[in-house]
Amino acid sequence: MNTIATAAVLSLPISLYTPSKLSCRKGLRGGFRVFAVFGEEGGITDKKNPWSSIFDVEDPRSKFPQGKGKFLDANQALELVRFDIQYCDWRARQDLLTIMLLHEKVVDVLNPLAREYKSIGTVKKELAELQNELAEAHKQVHISEARVSAALDKLAYMEELVSDRLLQDRATVESDRAASPSTSTSSESSDAVKIKTSRKALNVSGPVTTYHPRLKNFWYPVAFSSGLKEDTMIPIDCFEKPWVIFRGKDGKPGCVRNTCAHRACPLDLGTVNEGRIQCPYHGWEYSTDGTCEKMPSTKLLNVKIKSLPCFEHEGMIWIWPGSDPPTATIPSLQPPPGFTIHAEIVMELPVEHGLLLDNLLDLAHAPFTHTSTFAKGWKVPDLVKFLTPSAGLQGYWDPYPIDMEFRPPCMVLSTIGISKPGKLEGQSTDQCTTHLHQLHVCLPSSRNKTRLLYRMSLDFAPILKHIPFMEHLWKHFAEQVLNEDLRLVLGQQERMNSGANIWNLPVAYDKLGVRYRLWRDAVDKGVKQLPYSNSNSNGSASE
Repeated sequence: MNTIATAAVLSLPISLYTPSKLSCRKGLRGGFRVFAVFGEEGGITDKKNPWSSIFDVEDPRSKFPQGKGKFLDANQALELVRFDIQYCDWRARQDLLTIMLLHEKVVDVLNPLAREYKSIGTVKKELAELQNELAEAHKQVHISEARVSAALDKLAYMEELVSDRLLQDRATVESDRAASPSTSTSSESSDAVKIKTSRKALNVSGPVTTYHPRLKNFWYPVAFSSGLKEDTMIPIDCFEKPWVIFRGKDGKPGCVRNTCAHRACPLDLGTVNEGRIQCPYHGWEYSTDGTCEKMPSTKLLNVKIKSLPCFEHEGMIWIWPGSDPPTATIPSLQPPPGFTIHAEIVMELPVEHGLLLDNLLDLAHAPFTHTSTFAKGWKVPDLVKFLTPSAGLQGYWDPYPIDMEFRPPCMVLSTIGISKPGKLEGQSTDQCTTHLHQLHVCLPSSRNKTRLLYRMSLDFAPILKHIPFMEHLWKHFAEQVLNEDLRLVLGQQERMNSGANIWNLPVAYDKLGVRYRLWRDAVDKGVKQLPYSNSNSNGSASE
């Protein structure tokens, strides 16, 4: 039923689109069977048009498909979407013809014979009017282009919904056939089986167990390059192990176990000297590969602490915590061209990283949770959905102008179209002139702690980057938004640890979060071919 209702709603906006004022101007005959140019006195003279085969298209509104009943089935919904595309095509042809007619009128106005009978003031006035009409016609063409694009997206989405519905119906029929004929079941239990087969099973409950080793076999960004100076170090926890990052003599970063081989003292309490990290207890010094190169007051022994593959790429420090050989490529997390990075913030949060990813991949909660920050003034939409390819981990939100992607193993990238507060609905990111790009990295520090890396970029107002203390303001705002989420996610974590299933009843707008959980579940089960593994084809850099 949700599929049918969704399909019906999808087709409404375009179908109710009204014709432009110019196209209904008195003197123009209906449809696209009239081709005329304006005469000297503003009248219309019939003229054979060389583009008749292009514009001779019947107005499709007379053939609008009429639905029977309150709800539409999947095929009727597809017909509505196809009608929208036909109407958008007709609308675009009408707008283009309008522009062509106006251009011909400009030529007539500027014709030498016409100028002899008109004053300069009259010609200027007519040209000014034509310029305004041309600007409005061009605007209508751009609107038509956007509507055609949106209609095509809706058609793809509807086809996916229909395919899913057909697969669900097939699974229900097969399960009914497999049941023993002699088994007597009540109608209630039969309905329960159908509901169960129509939903993807997700069970995320109980305390988080030890992380599967396969989850460690990825490149993880752990720090921003700007935060790692030559004489500094960054202690981190990753998969419940302590590590410390510092730069060697060659300036390249290294990552070693944050525990001295001598007496298990935390190395991050010491200092970095000439590319080596020195233990504050007895002065033992280690290079970036974990080799102990100095042992003051005693004979130098062959000692080495564990180190991880560490690589610096595009302003971030990456490590490979797994036991498998690291891959030769690292995904690109750069903002799109034209964006300037304004803030890079690191926070330690007391929640499991999967719960935080669930939250970041969900936008439907914004008008209820973030009422004091970025979603203040947002209206609650009648329908929120995430449109994405059938095998993808990326897509865009409707009705919000936000594109979003989950990048395995723990990254979320989003581009937000900036509009007036409370006026986000009904626009895509392409229709917005200014944008904010966000990167969230959720590093699994432990089973109840996440190291969050947040980077914010803008494609406007570059001067903000040079205002003193501006980054402190960005950090304050980011903390406000996260605190609104944190109180909810902490409550989820408490109940999850007590046995509650935090994914008990997923709905349509949970699509991206569900796909992340399916990917994560496949990793934990050791599935050879991970789901959606081919959906992230963004640029990567070779080591």
